[in-house]
Amino acid sequence: MAPSGKIVDLRKLLAERFPQPPFPAATRLATGLSFVDQAIGGGLPRGAITELISPQISAGSASFIQALLQAAHRDRYFLALIDGRDSFDPSALAELGKVRLRNLLWVRCSKALKALKAADLLLRDGNFPLVIIDLVLNPPEELRKIPQTTWYRLQRLVKSSPTACLVLSRHGMVSSAQLKIVLENSWSLETFQEDEATSQLRIRVQRSHLLGQENAIAN
Repeated sequence: MAPSGKIVDLRKLLAERFPQPPFPAATRLATGLSFVDQAIGGGLPRGAITELISPQISAGSASFIQALLQAAHRDRYFLALIDGRDSFDPSALAELGKVRLRNLLWVRCSKALKALKAADLLLRDGNFPLVIIDLVLNPPEELRKIPQTTWYRLQRLVKSSPTACLVLSRHGMVSSAQLKIVLENSWSLETFQEDEATSQLRIRVQRSHLLGQENAIAN
């Protein structure tokens, strides 16, 4: 079966097993982190690409994903996580409980280009309020091969949908991103062992074509 056919079948299966209410008219999707939502104008913008830059591997991108999973469970919607390096570990989020992970579609990829093909299909489908593309652990040589036209094509796809698209990267590379935020944490093992690690996330708004402000700092 063609890949697009598999996506359509998956969408039908999700709709049958987990019926969800219509998409809200809001133009923002709350992250569940009040200090982040306040800094970026209420949440991740729908119909746009947001790039979350994590210069350090231990900057907290996994905790950010955890917060988004909790928000999806709370607000009753599905999110898709496209794992560009097959590095996501659901067992690390065992404390969230299975009910929260039921809101997650995990797409496992080994290469960045495969992850972008999956993103293309999911954004065309338009069934997910949030699509995350995690490229934090993909090698720089892979990411340099991604033409900027690819990001503009994805932006055109998401623009006409109620979806918020979040790209996780180590270095800024998405020229079409309307919002760019930077994680400025550098965490130790002790930090990850704390119960409220997400409350320690620190972000900086690097660019925003939506807010009309730059370099705002939130803690």
